[in-house]
Amino acid sequence: FQVLYDGLCPICMTEIRFLQFLQRNQPGKVHFIDISKPGYNGAKYNDVTYEMAMEEMTVIDEKDEVHRGVPAFAVMYGAVGLGWLGRFMMWSPVRPFMDKSYAIFARNRLKWTGRAEDCTTGRCEKKS
Repeated sequence: FQVLYDGLCPICMTEIRFLQFLQRNQPGKVHFIDISKPGYNGAKYNDVTYEMAMEEMTVIDEKDEVHRGVPAFAVMYGAVGLGWLGRFMMWSPVRPFMDKSYAIFARNRLKWTGRAEDCTTGRCEKKS
């Protein structure tokens, strides 16, 4: 599994650290790829561009399938032993709420984390 994440996003990093902790006994099962690093190359990750990965959570599973948004979280949680949470998120009575909530978060996360000004050039830059 490959989890593509924005390493400059404080909210995202809190979750990634938690997931890394959960999979500590299975090193190498889930690879966490920080798209904010200068050398990120989408060609290495099923052509998931930086811009695509910034739009919403993206996970590439063991079959090389790309999952985005809420389905990405479900796959990611399953990979670290939280399959019950992923199944809950995808459960038909809950899924519309999850999709709407995540869409609001994804659309506003840069503003909510004080990074909107850092991301005006097509690529986010950490202020020095």
